[in-house]
Amino acid sequence: MGKTIKIQKTVDGQELEMKVKDMYRKVALNPEVKYHFEMGRNLAERLGYPPTILNNIPSQAIDSFAGVGYYFDLPGLKNGETVVDLGSGSGMDVFYAAQKVGNTGHVIGIDMTEEQLQKSERLRDKSGYSQIEFRKAYIEELPVDSNSADAVISNGVINLSSQKEQVFAEASRILKKGGRLAIADIVSGVNLPDNISCNATLWAACIGGAMQVDEYKELIENSGMEIQKVKENPYEFISKSAQGATRDFEIKSISILAIKK
Repeated sequence: MGKTIKIQKTVDGQELEMKVKDMYRKVALNPEVKYHFEMGRNLAERLGYPPTILNNIPSQAIDSFAGVGYYFDLPGLKNGETVVDLGSGSGMDVFYAAQKVGNTGHVIGIDMTEEQLQKSERLRDKSGYSQIEFRKAYIEELPVDSNSADAVISNGVINLSSQKEQVFAEASRILKKGGRLAIADIVSGVNLPDNISCNATLWAACIGGAMQVDEYKELIENSGMEIQKVKENPYEFISKSAQGATRDFEIKSISILAIKK
């Protein structure tokens, strides 16, 4: 194990949960509204999602897609595998993974926002993806058996947690030995000042929770995983305030592949 990373300065956990749930409730119900971040099919294609795969995903799941990168080129998902998505939202990445693992695979979406879960379950039932299930839970406390997953995925969600160390510990716990963590997330080039890192509204907007990139990677490795690849994503925030924070603190999106030792 490496040195213990000092987790970001205190943000009120209850306030943060309320703000995040409120933000992503709106994302599920009103994807046409403008947020700090881009959403939808144009974003997905610009990040690298192949149109041929997107064509087989329910369009309403794509409408509420608010990911920050493309990482499905990293884990090499195969037929029959079990995949767990941390912060599955309206389900776009779950539907994507289901196409990769086939009818004999199993994809579990984890989310804490009721409206997102209701939407994703409705879309699953309408589209007939029998290998998909959704579970209401926190990504810091996964209702998944230890050593049961071939891959853990997540897109733009871990930065929202004030307990990132626990998120990666849980991801490592549920992965089989040799299992893959493949994620896209927001990180920063420098540590954020208190007025940003303690602001729950900015956390919910995927800015305030951005961790300094080297510390973020060290948390992953401290959890018992070895990083294999890191790449930057062509992601940009769209509001002026978010763009300003991006410039000032070198906030960017990266995709990471790590393997459980």
